[in-house]
Amino acid sequence: MNKHLDELIELSKNDKAIDAYTPQLDAANKKIARIQKKIDAAQGELDTLNNDIAGNTAKVTVFEEQLTLLNEQLTSNTKKAKEITTEKEMKALSLEEDIAKEKMTFANEEIERLQGINATKSTLLSEASEKVEALSTDFAAVNKEVSVETAVIEKAKGELFVKREALSRKLEQKVLAFYEKIRIWAGNTAVVPVKKQACYGCYMKLNDKTYSEVIRADEICNCPHCGRILYIEPVTAEDA
Repeated sequence: MNKHLDELIELSKNDKAIDAYTPQLDAANKKIARIQKKIDAAQGELDTLNNDIAGNTAKVTVFEEQLTLLNEQLTSNTKKAKEITTEKEMKALSLEEDIAKEKMTFANEEIERLQGINATKSTLLSEASEKVEALSTDFAAVNKEVSVETAVIEKAKGELFVKREALSRKLEQKVLAFYEKIRIWAGNTAVVPVKKQACYGCYMKLNDKTYSEVIRADEICNCPHCGRILYIEPVTAEDA
């Protein structure tokens, strides 16, 4: 077999081995992303509850201030009542008091309602906090596990990259450039075997002339249909 073809086959297999780790790294990152998504959702729920409780508390404060003012108004009206001399003034003061009492009733009802809502939301808040805490604990455990997995993968990839560098140095630059050019569009199928007289990159059948050239392997042969580099795999006893 042509020496350069032998080297290209080995380089191609090494590149496939490197890229084979990509799905593993993606899967590891997805583990982290999935639990992070759950944490973000739980934290969002927690933030919403905190904002709702704070908003309701602010409303209660406003109503309490309103009650203080209304109480002061009623106290003032009691003093005014002693100074009233006409029936018209008495009716106006009475109407003012009725309106103030209605406002006080509404304010008290709203305070009670809002405090009831906050009591329910406080329970939900406690549950949401526990959920975030539990998810954070899970995240730490998964992150540790993934870090170990990633470190092992990166180490293995690093060794393959060192091997690739050595293989690349052995190849003539013209041959390496030719391979890399095909790899841009063919990826890890830049160098493929021929089986049953067909290119295993595009699966098109080769004519007899090309097939015989691939078998001889005196030169680097390209598929006439797709341009990939072709070779014949050695026949093993199992294949036979």
